[in-house]
Amino acid sequence: MTEFNGKTYWLVGASAGLGKALAKALAEEGATLILSARSEDKLRELAESLPTDTKVVPLDVTDTDTIDAAMREVGDFDGLVYLAGVYWPMSAQEWHAGHAEAMADVNFAGAIRVMGRVVPHMLRRNEGHIVLTGSLSGFRGLPGAIGYSATKAGVMTLGESMQADLWDTPIDVQIANPGFIRTRLTDKNDFDMPFLMDPDEAAAEILKLMRRRRAYVRHFPWLFSLLFRASRFMPHWLYHRIFA
Repeated sequence: MTEFNGKTYWLVGASAGLGKALAKALAEEGATLILSARSEDKLRELAESLPTDTKVVPLDVTDTDTIDAAMREVGDFDGLVYLAGVYWPMSAQEWHAGHAEAMADVNFAGAIRVMGRVVPHMLRRNEGHIVLTGSLSGFRGLPGAIGYSATKAGVMTLGESMQADLWDTPIDVQIANPGFIRTRLTDKNDFDMPFLMDPDEAAAEILKLMRRRRAYVRHFPWLFSLLFRASRFMPHWLYHRIFA
């Protein structure tokens, strides 16, 4: 069982929504925090509200220079949670190239950029804890999710590859796959969102995962996740009838 008191965790994508809620949850557990996102004002406002030592290090996950600068400023840390993400609902018939490319650049390529700096750092220290935020939408391509579903599938597969490579090292890699969370991103949806969670509820689920360092993955809400996990085994005609 992981204890967070005395540990330093770097949250990338901490300015709002799930990242903000997880920062509050970890702070209550006594963790020292490093908060990163593009919005420095929001990060500083959050940092001032937390009952723990907190450092604000703004960065843009689409810019390698700012990531490199952040790595130099941050120094050593015990764990990193990648939460950065953008989202626009989009079907193939209403393809918006700019939005699709932004989702790919932040959600997936951003994780690649950050991991490309963090993993070598942890290997040199011979310890570390990484949590990647996937999504139930990453299990199989969803209608109306051009860009988002694909990028989350990429993040999930990235995490699985890292787990396979690092399983016998002191570096633990975990993947959190949430369903719908009430944030400014899901506010864009104009369809029903079953099992919609508040950010605090979702943060509590991620904290449960993080406590069990050798647990590989957590899908939540659990009951809702069964449908998405089962979708991998459905023939195309059945999957499209249910989801499309």
